[in-house]
Amino acid sequence: MREGTFQRGALILLLRYTLAFFLIGLLWEVASRAAGEALLPSPVTTALLFFQSLADPVYIGHMIVSLKRLICGLTAGALPALFLGLLLGHLKKADWLGAPLVYTTFPLPKIVLLPVFFLFLGLGDASRVLLIALTTGYQMIVIVRAAALSLDPVYETAITCMGAGRWDRIRYVYLPAALPAFLTSLKVACGTAVAVLFLAESFATTTGLGFLIMDAWGVGDTLAMFNGILDMSVIGLLLYAAVWLSEVVLTPWCRAVQLH
Repeated sequence: MREGTFQRGALILLLRYTLAFFLIGLLWEVASRAAGEALLPSPVTTALLFFQSLADPVYIGHMIVSLKRLICGLTAGALPALFLGLLLGHLKKADWLGAPLVYTTFPLPKIVLLPVFFLFLGLGDASRVLLIALTTGYQMIVIVRAAALSLDPVYETAITCMGAGRWDRIRYVYLPAALPAFLTSLKVACGTAVAVLFLAESFATTTGLGFLIMDAWGVGDTLAMFNGILDMSVIGLLLYAAVWLSEVVLTPWCRAVQLH
């Protein structure tokens, strides 16, 4: 019965998102006709170029570079964020100084540090990956810490009374309780990471989708520019979908709220 309910929910979700894509395409088409193809290419024209680009090895190379930077940056930000969020949320001594450090530096726009990273790490991928990791990692630390602090102490008391040690509490209470919030923060971070990637690839590089978008803008090729924008959007959507699927698999007790 529960499985059937989940399947119906998944079907409804698919229909809702199909309708959303249709409405976005419709609005894009209306805007294109109003502005003109030279200024705003139609969704059909852009989509055709997008699929043609998938057969271009050079373009695929730029996609792979951007995807690698995204995945490395998100991974480098997510793993420490999960650890630090749990640490601050469950260890008062660490939170006493750690929380002020996090919240004092959190408002700093990390993108302004890109020239500093270039200075110390060079113009390669390391600077861009670090920028993505810092920007997304801070978001996830704040959310995971909040989830850890909101944990009902009854659960910790119950497992402790059964003889559980610190590692047992981490494995069976702290981590499962924080996992939904962590994955939610990771979904938010996917969108942030794509935005940061575009900015990071707009300077001092000749690779990546961000470079292609700015290069096309520079020569007035709006079709190629929107093709790059569409490509970045698709990558962001696929990353979001991958995290959502992980959420469904890793936190089955939250399925009721995951079909959103």
